[in-house]
Amino acid sequence: MTGELERTEVLIAGGGPVGMALAIDLAYRGIGCLVAEAGDGTVRHPKVSTIGPRSMELFRRWGLADAIRDAGWPPDHPLDIAWVTKIGGHELHRYRRGTAADRPVFQHTPEPDQICPAHWLNPVLAQAVGVHPAGPLRLRTSISGVTQTDDHVHAVLTDLETGTTKQVQARYLVACDGASSPIRQACGIDAPARFQPQIFRNVLFRAPELRARLGDNTALVHFLVRSATLRFPLRSLDGDALFNMVVGVEDETAPRADALSLIRDAIAFETPVEVLSDGDWHLTHRVADRYRDRRVFLAGDAAHTLSPSGGFGLNTGIADAADLGWKIAATLGCWAGPGLLDSYEAERRPIAEESLREANANLRRTMDRQVPQEIDLDGPEGEQARRAMAERLASSGAHREFDAPEIHFGLRYRSAVVVDDPGQPVDIAVPDAAWRPGGDPGRRAAHAWWDATTSTLDLFGRGFVLLQFGGDEGLPRFEEAFAERGVPLSVHRSGDDELAKLYERAYVLVRPDGHVAWRGDELPEDPAALADTVRGATTTNGESP
Repeated sequence: MTGELERTEVLIAGGGPVGMALAIDLAYRGIGCLVAEAGDGTVRHPKVSTIGPRSMELFRRWGLADAIRDAGWPPDHPLDIAWVTKIGGHELHRYRRGTAADRPVFQHTPEPDQICPAHWLNPVLAQAVGVHPAGPLRLRTSISGVTQTDDHVHAVLTDLETGTTKQVQARYLVACDGASSPIRQACGIDAPARFQPQIFRNVLFRAPELRARLGDNTALVHFLVRSATLRFPLRSLDGDALFNMVVGVEDETAPRADALSLIRDAIAFETPVEVLSDGDWHLTHRVADRYRDRRVFLAGDAAHTLSPSGGFGLNTGIADAADLGWKIAATLGCWAGPGLLDSYEAERRPIAEESLREANANLRRTMDRQVPQEIDLDGPEGEQARRAMAERLASSGAHREFDAPEIHFGLRYRSAVVVDDPGQPVDIAVPDAAWRPGGDPGRRAAHAWWDATTSTLDLFGRGFVLLQFGGDEGLPRFEEAFAERGVPLSVHRSGDDELAKLYERAYVLVRPDGHVAWRGDELPEDPAALADTVRGATTTNGESP
């Protein structure tokens, strides 16, 4: 290898939202990193726009939730989803979700979802990470020549502007380098396709008068129900003039309508339109066979690619970063056991698989929906077709694509560093209005207001947290067991009966990522064994090394 040598604790390949989220989490934990991003940081065609509630909770932890909410989305813009034959035409069904300013307060989270497409989100994250030379984010920089030894990873960084190269040595490398991930391929990790691949077009356009013309019929998403080509979402990206329309491609070899004519066909009235970009994207559902190759880890699209139906892809990747970040920090801090990093794959890969199935079910609901030719006709024939479609939409679970809190919050980690509670349910049913997730082991710990301004979630992040609703008997031994192993632990005691009822046990141990590690009505007789389990230091025979 040639060039100057630079050392860092963690090298992150890819400076998209997942790579930057990991860098932010590592910095939050005092861990140095270097982020290499081949692009220049410009988002030329934003697509994903909804940051899910669990991701917003993580951004709250990192001090970025307010910046994301203030990035530009108008608080008075409806968050509704409207199924229509045309924009401004016949409306078949509407899922009313209020606006960011007037929707009801959610009991299960202090941070509801937020509209913040990538052309707003990425600059917020880049500023938080810091662009070189002020920070670790290196734009227009590629990674190649990755090799591993027993205690570090070597790679070559190439400045794509000057062509100069530099060697970098890191303790760990995390590949956040996209669905085709050259690093994943170089590690020999397969990510076989699942379900049926699909081809779509994304058409980005500006329509400066469209919102005003729609008036009260404005929605966040106008879900077209028009034809085999136009039966996908048309989404507002800035609450004003910028829109993205997904177009189906049934036959890749057939002649295609131009983007402007497709937009004209999707809107019921004449309005000024400017096409900004039009490009194909190939949807191939994948989950990598492994998330780790010795000192190399996969996260985000490098580990999984999901249908965007449901908005789980980005949010799954950000949760990858939150899971992996504290485990790398614990390992570099010398208090993790040898099994902690292995638990990353054990916890996150099943979540990706479940999210992939849910996203594909949402996609199939749309793909399998037959659109009658008379759907947009005036007169009795068209009215009958629209009534039948409206009934089908209302009864087929169409809302689920835009409201699935049990996917964002209800999925449970099962791994060697989580102590199962024999009394916990196997699965979570579709929640009702009173649903409050998160007291049982493996799940994200429940939100409630600890005091007037502090969520329980605000107590979690730096180290382990013991929520104490019972007495002090055994507490000194418990704290001592963690202290002897160098495991950071804080204790928060509450006499709030409602909070105790929510968490269901007298003692609840929460991990640095905010997931419950253990709970019980009494502190364990052997707190050292518990400390070893949750830090990944228990061997397969249940003994500590």
